[in-house]
Amino acid sequence: MINKVLEKEKAIELRREGFSYNEILRVVPVAKSSLSLWLRSVRLSRRQKQRLTVKKLAAMRRGWKKVRQSRIDRVNEIKKIAENEISHISKRELWLIGTALYWAEGSKQRIRSVSQPVTFNNSDPLMIKLFIKWLKECCSLNNVDIKYELYIHKNSFNELGAVKKYWEVLIGAPISSVYFKRNKISKNRQNIREVYYGLIRVCVRRSSILNRKISGWANGICKNCGVV
Repeated sequence: MINKVLEKEKAIELRREGFSYNEILRVVPVAKSSLSLWLRSVRLSRRQKQRLTVKKLAAMRRGWKKVRQSRIDRVNEIKKIAENEISHISKRELWLIGTALYWAEGSKQRIRSVSQPVTFNNSDPLMIKLFIKWLKECCSLNNVDIKYELYIHKNSFNELGAVKKYWEVLIGAPISSVYFKRNKISKNRQNIREVYYGLIRVCVRRSSILNRKISGWANGICKNCGVV
């Protein structure tokens, strides 16, 4: 009985100091129902309530952080498993991949622009590298046949040197032209990197015939997939 009285007094003392129930239970190992009964008449000051609120919010943040990290780990696990499902890519497979990629993102010839050369625009560095690899390995082009143009927002002018260097190292060739976009980057966008790298346009010289061939390859893919 004496121990119970001492435990109750200790619990009340800790509660008056602003400790949470869980913190008190670490010191006074009793049933939570007993603790609740002992402390129901203990009133807390504003400062003590603020302390408990701060601790509760901190615990919630830790919980959110743990859930978020768990989700990130799961996403990475799924991506790694999927990545391992892709084995060696043959030259023919690369040819088909590049054709589909250009069909989705490249400039097409129209009735009024039958001489449209091959141009490919994107800001994804891996996609740019893959397309260049496709041009060289599947279309038998070399650096002389290809030029690169950089499109960047005007308010990123001070970063131009770093951006050009980034792309030139990535593609292994110089940027031939730089064009500035006048519209500003929206401050509400969530996918802006620490450094804004703009967009690269890959241009193939004297390539109107190649553009027509790519269109034919795309039609061949559709035909052999049974969609036309």
